[in-house]
Amino acid sequence: MPPSRDGTALHLNGLAKAFGEKIAVDHVDLDVPRGSFFGLVGPNGAGKTTTLSMAVGLLKPDGGSSSIFGVDVWTDPSQAKKLIGVLPDGLSMPERLTGRELLRFTGLLRGMDRKDVERRAGELLEVLELDQAERTLVMEYSTGMRKKIGLASALLHAPKLLVLDEPLEAVDPVSAATIKVILRRFVEGGGSVVFSSHVMAVVEQLCDRVAVIAAGKVVASGTLEAVRDGSSLEDRFVSLVGGQVPEVGDLAWLSS
Repeated sequence: MPPSRDGTALHLNGLAKAFGEKIAVDHVDLDVPRGSFFGLVGPNGAGKTTTLSMAVGLLKPDGGSSSIFGVDVWTDPSQAKKLIGVLPDGLSMPERLTGRELLRFTGLLRGMDRKDVERRAGELLEVLELDQAERTLVMEYSTGMRKKIGLASALLHAPKLLVLDEPLEAVDPVSAATIKVILRRFVEGGGSVVFSSHVMAVVEQLCDRVAVIAAGKVVASGTLEAVRDGSSLEDRFVSLVGGQVPEVGDLAWLSS
């Protein structure tokens, strides 16, 4: 792995993207330190998914750059993508492959040794409790199962950086606990994680650093303690994005 000059796993510089007249990402600058568990939070439509998609090479930015351990994602995509495992939002998969076949296909596509692919695939299927469904076609997977096989695909080649967009969404509590253990061990072993979530309690539980995005801009970034600034992450989040919990009103028709 090429060394990062400043110990940065992911560096975003002026990333920008617009869809028509809608500015989705407004010149985002962000540094994810190597070895960190980095949470990315923001309201719906804030630009989180668009930012992550540009960061990993899935969506071309209108401006700015993204580098992974010093490797530019857009000028050297082959090298950059060797270093990352990605679980994007709304992951598309080959529907007519089984879970094991999907992992085998992913590993061989990356040029991995066939024996390593089979061994790692078996371990991942077992630990994520997908081994009982390894002959089930992906098209028959539930949303939670898709998340888990997507995570397995991201982990298969032992990346240095994981970029995960809502990895626990629709995942049952037992599987979620397993995934948390896997991700903690990944970081403890020297890996880095960028983790997008709407659930503030999960971010507080897992992450040591966090960034808040609102209206396509980073409005706060730093250690979890610094961003929380003495309050809960949820309260601080509401304050930072300029929102207030609205008055619910009477809604008398909801009362039986």
